[in-house]
Amino acid sequence: MSSALVLPAAAAAAPPQELPGHRAMWVAICLEFLEFAVFFVVYFVARWNYPEVFRAGAPRLWTLGGLLITLVMLTSGYALVRTVQAVRRDEQRAARLWMSSAFAIALGYPLIKVLEIQHNLASGVVAGHNAFFSTYYYLTINHLMHSAWGILGMLWVLVRVWQGAYGPGSPKAVESMAIYWHATDLVWLMLFSLFYAFV
Repeated sequence: MSSALVLPAAAAAAPPQELPGHRAMWVAICLEFLEFAVFFVVYFVARWNYPEVFRAGAPRLWTLGGLLITLVMLTSGYALVRTVQAVRRDEQRAARLWMSSAFAIALGYPLIKVLEIQHNLASGVVAGHNAFFSTYYYLTINHLMHSAWGILGMLWVLVRVWQGAYGPGSPKAVESMAIYWHATDLVWLMLFSLFYAFV
């Protein structure tokens, strides 16, 4: 008798698991990660060359603002996951509720960022003043731009969710939105660690 593993008929007949979302979104996310990888190289080169400037600069950032942005990113990401689940189960009312929540919470990011910049300017945290502040603004403003694209994408998905455009047979746009936002989450967690927590 053959020693090969025999799979149940149902498992053998199961189609291969497909990636959630659109393939183009995965390509875009890979490019985003590549872009930020270059930015992080710039960060570490600057930190290597100006260690005292980086050590002195980190405590001057508005840590509460960074924590609030982290909370906004993760909470809106959770709401997007719940939206995807609701769409897959064809729970249209729940999908509208969770998508509306994700969008409303995500709007907190640019608001907090404006308050943070005001706080920074009042505290003398000015781009161009030193290597730490310049790197901080360059990377965090780039992240804000990527997140702004995500918020615009959420607005589009929100309108389509309210129109009932997505269901169990067509969840890819909602999945793509959630995947993109989670990618920006990951980048933000790295930025928070390197600038605010100064790991």
